[in-house]
Amino acid sequence: MPVSPVRILVVEDDPDMSRFITRGLGEQGYAVDAAAAGEEAIGRARTTDYGAIVLDVIIPPPDGFEVCRRLRAEKVNVPILMLTARDALGDRVEGLDAGADDYLVKPFDFAELLARLRAVLRRGGARQYPVIEVADLTVDTRSHLVARGGHQVNLTSREYALLEFLAANAGRVVGREEIALHVWNEEFDPLSNVIDVYIARLRRIIDRGREPSLIHTIRGSGYVLDLRTGQGA
Repeated sequence: MPVSPVRILVVEDDPDMSRFITRGLGEQGYAVDAAAAGEEAIGRARTTDYGAIVLDVIIPPPDGFEVCRRLRAEKVNVPILMLTARDALGDRVEGLDAGADDYLVKPFDFAELLARLRAVLRRGGARQYPVIEVADLTVDTRSHLVARGGHQVNLTSREYALLEFLAANAGRVVGREEIALHVWNEEFDPLSNVIDVYIARLRRIIDRGREPSLIHTIRGSGYVLDLRTGQGA
């Protein structure tokens, strides 16, 4: 079954706040979708396997509390981090009673949002096998540490996200559209050369000067990370 980096749904109707959160999470290597209203959020959560939902309370109806209640009633058990500008105890209690896993009051520091998001992901079991090993390559999905042959490899957040996706699907050819969806977002153009650029970067970092080569191009199909011989162009 395909495995992807953690995908987050951000539900926020303030365009500036939505861009702030989605951009920040994207820079941390998460794949991010955004919704601006309650019904849109419910529809997306029903059809997409999200690792977590960042859910604002004050959104076009239904509000965040009702979104949370309805998802829980439908047995959608994705971890939910609720955001609100209201810090009254009653609001926090209502959010938690509705089924939220945690509650963060605006304004907040982005580092705190990340810490709380990581916590709800851990509680939600976002990774059954947190360390992925392929030959002498190890990818720790909790710490985002990568090593090849026992030597740590430094990657940008996007390089890491792409490598994690390939490693989690080791042995399976993944196409450009699948990579675009899981590593970038649904609006990313899979026909652009950005994916090729990042694959080339990973080859230089992961494979250059090392045996065996792990990242391979399957002409006309996509890319695969495994021990097969022959890499293609």
